[in-house]
Amino acid sequence: MKEVTPHQMEELWEEDLLQRYPEPGKSEKAKEEFRNYENPGRDTVREFYRENHLNQTYEFVLGKEQDFLKFDRKEMTLWEAVEFLNTLIDDSDPDTDLDQTQHLLQTSEAIRADGHPDWFVLTGFLHDLGKVLCLFGEPQWCVVGDTFPVGCKHSDKIVYPEFFKDNPDSQDSRYNTKFGVYEPNCGLDNVHMSWGHDEYIYQILKDYLPEEGLAMLRYHSFYAQHRENAYEHLMNKDDHRLFEWVNKFNPYDLYSKAAVPPNVKELRPYYEDLAAKFLPDTLKF
Repeated sequence: MKEVTPHQMEELWEEDLLQRYPEPGKSEKAKEEFRNYENPGRDTVREFYRENHLNQTYEFVLGKEQDFLKFDRKEMTLWEAVEFLNTLIDDSDPDTDLDQTQHLLQTSEAIRADGHPDWFVLTGFLHDLGKVLCLFGEPQWCVVGDTFPVGCKHSDKIVYPEFFKDNPDSQDSRYNTKFGVYEPNCGLDNVHMSWGHDEYIYQILKDYLPEEGLAMLRYHSFYAQHRENAYEHLMNKDDHRLFEWVNKFNPYDLYSKAAVPPNVKELRPYYEDLAAKFLPDTLKF
């Protein structure tokens, strides 16, 4: 893949999301323009998804879960983890004026300004913390990007579905049928998602936040479902209820960038107190 920093890759992915899912109220592109990824400016995103779709197999995901869900990399307070995540940008793109803390705060402050519950605000602040995977040596294609179920047929609603033809699971009769290794309406709790920061931060925090917040963490990049409704055959009633909250969260993630960056120093005490209400003193990554 063309050499880009993790921060640049994230910005390209976010720009790509905004093209696919424009801000409500703004005129949308014509349908045929939505998946026009031939623009040279999109080459990096295209190559990112080629590599992602080639390598995110069922066995690959099981291996990553077994490896990373031991939580034996690093133990940190929440703010230590946020500052650790900031090094992802500081090391790779020192000229940027927006670090990860500011991005997290932009999301959570927009949620707070709309009067949502405190657990919702905290979820906004935590939602991208799983990107510390990049700092543990994980390549970008298994940290960021749209997520999707593995172990069953890939939906043509996933971005760049043509790249799945080279994924070994596409030729494996265990995994290439509509339900694959799953049962109809088995519930997403029983489905393995492609490996990335969503699943990782969900697993770290699953004992500490309400189920609505956990669904936001786990599925905020699952655009094939919360925008395209491509996997309803795997979902149960609880999933449909929780996805109402995922849909509430998504606009804050996509459209919360403000002209004036949040004042981290002023906001830090509030978020430290908020985290203390829900989280233990340290988290294991």
